[in-house]
Amino acid sequence: MEGRRIRRFGRWGSNQTTLLPVRVNRLSNTISCWYCDCKSSILNEPLFRFGRRYSRGLKAWFSMGVGFSLAVLSAVTMILLYEIGQILCLYYGNTQMSNVMSEYLFGFPSTISGLTISVADIGYLCISSIISVSVHELGHALAAASEGIQMEYIAVFLAVLFPGALVAFNHELLQALSKGSALRIYCAGVWHNAVLCAVCAWALFLQPSILYPFYIHDEGPMVLDVSPTSPLSSYLSPGDVIISLDDIRINNVQEWSQIIAVLTERSYQNSQNHNLLENSMKRSIGKGYCIPYSLVEEGKRISLEGNEASCPDELSAFISIPCLDQAMPDDDNLEVNHQRDGSELRCFFAKDVLKLEKCGDGWGGLHRNRSSCLCSKEGTCFLPLLLTGEAWMEITYSSPSPLQCSQLGRMRVVDDDNFRENPCVKTFVFVGDVISIKHSVLLTSYRPRWSAKFGAHLPYVLEKFLMFTFHVSLTLALLNSLPVYFLDGEAISEVIIHHFRFLSSRRRRTVLLYFLIGGTVASILIFVRVFLVLL
Repeated sequence: MEGRRIRRFGRWGSNQTTLLPVRVNRLSNTISCWYCDCKSSILNEPLFRFGRRYSRGLKAWFSMGVGFSLAVLSAVTMILLYEIGQILCLYYGNTQMSNVMSEYLFGFPSTISGLTISVADIGYLCISSIISVSVHELGHALAAASEGIQMEYIAVFLAVLFPGALVAFNHELLQALSKGSALRIYCAGVWHNAVLCAVCAWALFLQPSILYPFYIHDEGPMVLDVSPTSPLSSYLSPGDVIISLDDIRINNVQEWSQIIAVLTERSYQNSQNHNLLENSMKRSIGKGYCIPYSLVEEGKRISLEGNEASCPDELSAFISIPCLDQAMPDDDNLEVNHQRDGSELRCFFAKDVLKLEKCGDGWGGLHRNRSSCLCSKEGTCFLPLLLTGEAWMEITYSSPSPLQCSQLGRMRVVDDDNFRENPCVKTFVFVGDVISIKHSVLLTSYRPRWSAKFGAHLPYVLEKFLMFTFHVSLTLALLNSLPVYFLDGEAISEVIIHHFRFLSSRRRRTVLLYFLIGGTVASILIFVRVFLVLL
């Protein structure tokens, strides 16, 4: 039995060996209580022939990878040194660098709340991981083949609960290579993952142009799916197109998400104040309607009982604001103030109010007006009276179904600052927690030029696949650049430190030992902190 190394790269001059067969069959496996793998040598000959045939070009290609990998290794080493300094209390300052480490190095944002992942996301994650790992290991195999070394097998393994993959080479042949040739092999995986990231980013950038003959892009997000538990399930259905939110034109999913985020923040700020009237009267942004006096007289008058205003289920509570530009009274008793200033509390049908002119400075189409006193003499401005943490959102959408269009009736909407009639357009009001609709509606920025249920999902699936592959490949490249045991960074660091000829062989081993221990400890501490944030 000849000694073989199961780990991809080892220490120079090390005599560590693992007993493996001299010849690996085309498909074999190893199983133990904590480790199992599946090894294959099917691709050995094809990859070696390809690498030898294009050896000169591949060497130049992987030489570029060496420069890139060393730059990344230097960057992550500086961040790790910063982390160690913070842990040892050698440096006090802001945590911006730490946030960068957790967000960009490990693929997690610095602050995460309500993290959710769907079954479909798990599928995207698995497929993108397989592709990213395959590209990584292919880089090692081709780099070795260009240097005249044939891999012995490819293995996919599961160590305890952690999956992975590796390519195995003859350790003695690797040691016989020059340091530059070995470095090209060690850096090939990181380089290939970086190239895969660039390909995914370029494909995402060109996706609208590639799909242009078949899909309309950035002309209103289309609903792909609505969760049965979503508060919008009674209004929206697959195929509907979002036109505007609070009179703000929505062109794509990104704009929808941005506006939802702003409304969520406003709702959170209002939730800090538990006074119902103060939420409605003192907030700087108001969404009001010019209600004619005739309708005001028909509306049901209500009064506050404690800090609550109750209306029948089919009615919504509103408070009148003669002019939103007037300074609010200094008296802390808001109930007395709104009565003294002539403000009224009324109940109206929301569907009747939606047809009226708007007032207040909370509507997207009215930002150009400095004054909030937009109502004529025949009416007054009423604001919806909301409970703590609630938001009032007016959503306008169109339905492509002729049957639905005939049932919707003719509604007035704002489109490019002009009022127009469209039988396929409808507006409804959502009152409640904005967060509840954030993940319950699946949208896409693409609309098929022809009716096709399956084709409607294709751009979304492609976009999600490219985004997942980009993030997974980036994470894999950065992780393997870390000076950590059992990763590519260990072998890369080993070759670099062996270039320090001014140090003795013993001192080089000592420097390498402390360098890898420090990098491993710092990386583990950062991982622990990231997962604590996730919890």
